[in-house]
Amino acid sequence: MDTLLTYGSVFLTGGIICTIGQILIDKTKLSPARILTLFVTLGVVFTFLGIYQPIVEFGKCGATVPICGFGYSLFKGTVNAIAEKGFIGIFTGGVTATAGGIAAAIVFGFLASLFAKPTIK
Repeated sequence: MDTLLTYGSVFLTGGIICTIGQILIDKTKLSPARILTLFVTLGVVFTFLGIYQPIVEFGKCGATVPICGFGYSLFKGTVNAIAEKGFIGIFTGGVTATAGGIAAAIVFGFLASLFAKPTIK
């Protein structure tokens, strides 16, 4: 039963985040790049304000996998690096904390480019 509740909270949290993104796509003239930037920035700002941590505790990977979770990871990594390394942590913490996701995006983007047939519109 506990597993079912966990899956439900993950699905609910991720679904709400994705629904907000879809509403922004459908109801505004924001480009996908601007929505992406907005979500990353909101992840950082909400983490700074203490709003995002309770969402992560409730929704687990439903809150950390969407792009706003990337902002959450950037902020958390930077704060931890500042505590460990001081001033230099401002520059190294976010990248270190998100290196796995960045590397995966590059590798899978490259692999997708091998199989895609691009066309000019």
